[in-house]
Amino acid sequence: MKRNNRAFTLLEIIVMVGILALLATLLITKTEGIFGNSQQTIARIFVRDSLKTSLERYRMDLGSFPTTGEGLVVLMTAPATTAGTGNWRGPYADAPGGKPPLDPWGEPYQYRSPGTHNKTGYDLFSKGPDKTEGTEDDIGNW
Repeated sequence: MKRNNRAFTLLEIIVMVGILALLATLLITKTEGIFGNSQQTIARIFVRDSLKTSLERYRMDLGSFPTTGEGLVVLMTAPATTAGTGNWRGPYADAPGGKPPLDPWGEPYQYRSPGTHNKTGYDLFSKGPDKTEGTEDDIGNW
């Protein structure tokens, strides 16, 4: 009677544990890059897509985009003194407490109308991870 004794040797087990440790280390060190990129993607989607519809609906009802002074708040709550307020059919965007949402780095999104980059429209942007306006990591609708 022939016995078939198959099992892992100690060397095979050590090699397997080493490979798993290497993979775990790679995964742990790459997570910052993964999450960092997702924050930029979230800001980009918000700036280029999410608020675009709300701002366009506001423009259709009132005839122009909100002014820089009115800001994004006017999408959540009716303006107090703007001419044509009777045409305001908002809220155009949902936000807890009637405040505009913050970017992934905890800063308010920046809004200008007329824009510096979009002279006939508006500029909407996040200052990015460095929280400084006018740097290369700004994420805008231009």
